[in-house]
Amino acid sequence: MVVIGAGLAGLAVALHLADRMPVVVLAKRAADESATAWAQGGIVGVLGGDDSIESHVHDTQDAGAGLVDEHTARFIAEHSAAAVRWLVELGVPFSSDPSGPLGLHLTREGGHAVRRIAHAADATGRAIQDAALARARAHPNIRLLERWMAVDLVTSRHLRRDEPLRCYGVYALDIVHRRVETLPAAAVVLATGGVGKVYRYTSNPDTATGDGIAMAWRAGCRVGNMEFIQFHPTCLYHPQERSFLITEAMRGEGALLRLPSTGPGDPGGRRFMPEHDARAELAPRDIVARAIDFEMKRHGLDHVWLDATHLGEAFLKEHFPTIHARCLALGIDIARQPIPVVPAAHYTCGGVVTDLQGRSDLPGLFAVGETTYTGLHGANRLASNSLLECVVLGTSCAEAILALPAPAAPRLPPWDESQVEDADEQVVIAHNWDELRLLMWNYVGIVRTTKRLERALHRIKLLRDEIDEYYANFRVTRDLLELRNLVVCAELIVRSALRRHESRGLHYSRDFPEPLPVSFPTVLTRPARSRPARR
Repeated sequence: MVVIGAGLAGLAVALHLADRMPVVVLAKRAADESATAWAQGGIVGVLGGDDSIESHVHDTQDAGAGLVDEHTARFIAEHSAAAVRWLVELGVPFSSDPSGPLGLHLTREGGHAVRRIAHAADATGRAIQDAALARARAHPNIRLLERWMAVDLVTSRHLRRDEPLRCYGVYALDIVHRRVETLPAAAVVLATGGVGKVYRYTSNPDTATGDGIAMAWRAGCRVGNMEFIQFHPTCLYHPQERSFLITEAMRGEGALLRLPSTGPGDPGGRRFMPEHDARAELAPRDIVARAIDFEMKRHGLDHVWLDATHLGEAFLKEHFPTIHARCLALGIDIARQPIPVVPAAHYTCGGVVTDLQGRSDLPGLFAVGETTYTGLHGANRLASNSLLECVVLGTSCAEAILALPAPAAPRLPPWDESQVEDADEQVVIAHNWDELRLLMWNYVGIVRTTKRLERALHRIKLLRDEIDEYYANFRVTRDLLELRNLVVCAELIVRSALRRHESRGLHYSRDFPEPLPVSFPTVLTRPARSRPARR
């Protein structure tokens, strides 16, 4: 078994498999550098007496703007309490409340009707990642390979056999030793996260380059809903901290969005969210991000303010110690002054099409977490559903793998470097990386037009051709592989956006400002190819 990715999704699969079979987990950087570790808010658990499965399903559907698969949402909600219990058993130090369900303190975030978010202060992801990683490192059946990056899946095409397409393993780059190894596997699990780094401004870590989505697409799998990229409303606006997220839980506890001074005679401080939605600061993320974007463009602002000063210093230090300390180190005392914030690319709501056991279109290939499209998030993800999806579907994916019959194990061809050489210049990669992320930010951001999308697609195709030529002639590096994957994902995002002739959830088009009466997921299918591009 090979699991690609060492965040919560990948570790959940590995830990549920390891008692029955050996598992190799690949992490392309250090194992703790995952999007999970960056998550601040928490994980949904339908635990309280004032909560219900129906309420959680309703909130998920409402946030997803009509594109949530009800069966998927119900499956996730029904298993949410078990997911939280599993994390408690794993040793995650959730914030406690003796009077709360399971002894946990539950908070509330935008789009939720009640308090149902289990959290570890404002660093839930780090607490979960540390606990899961410690358990994985201690398990004798889990082999964790850090600084190893998947290059491509090994399929029947590589064997040049006339047989139904199947995944047999993966080519993986040992980054430290600069060699590509062939890793055979009875099953491969993609748990590589999202594609936030395709945008210039993102709350995501450097690992979020869409590797799993791009590999699955190249192998012939369908992808769905790639146009729905969630922009988190509140990322810290500061030159030294371009990717520091200000958790939604802060608004859940009462922080308010305000306008800075918009000109002479205006001292700033006017609240604006009630003008955009009756739920004000507790509206779903797409509405809040679009409102901030509108106000910034309307007034020519670089940022808006998130004001939590009225919550008090003691409360802020207790509930948001990480944010308080980080901002204070940058000269911002959040107990006495508002926090400058801007929206930033945050979550990929689409991805590889899978079922509720993580099965993709390609036998032997599974996918879990942000890499996937399961129908849970629809046109917009409800806050704190992401970590929940990782645990619930990571568990069901492991169960499906354990039920598989032992497949044949053919001899896999080694990686071929006979026709390539070391690159003489790295500036091509750096330039194309910067150009891609800037054009995606400018043309395929929070508000879109058909003309911008068409311009973006034209330039992306040119970049893709340049990158493919570079890939065919030079030895692979992590930067080259990430750029190759990003340009594939960028094209999928734009092509999906061009197909959606309406505004819905995270996709807002000035050319089609109204939602259609009936809407469907956007699913792209790759034309079949007889041979791989390279091995």
